[in-house]
Amino acid sequence: MRRKKVLLVDDSHTVLMLHQMMMVERGFETLIARDGLEALERVRDEAPDLVVLDILMPNLDGLETCRALRGREPTRHTPIILCSTRMEPDCVQAGFESGCTDYLTKPFAGSELAALLNRYLGSERGTRGGD
Repeated sequence: MRRKKVLLVDDSHTVLMLHQMMMVERGFETLIARDGLEALERVRDEAPDLVVLDILMPNLDGLETCRALRGREPTRHTPIILCSTRMEPDCVQAGFESGCTDYLTKPFAGSELAALLNRYLGSERGTRGGD
């Protein structure tokens, strides 16, 4: 079975490293992008099964990136988890209005992200139907 691909999009090298280690431990193939423009390129070239997307980034923020992904047929239904330090109701609402599937407030526990990966990808080991 093919490993599921997760695209991690964040302008923080530290956050990307931490999330990537978590994905590898769970058996997912990981893709990395440092901003929204790079994310759109990676999605076009790699077709990830899920996107974990920071909101505050240079060039193209997470909300605009989410809208762009929802406007494209290949990613119209791809699960997108927006991540932000902002937990105010209007910020969360803006995230969902941009088209995200779920919203995590930073900092979050690894178990929170793991639960969402399991919910949207179906297997904690990163493969369809188990290992």
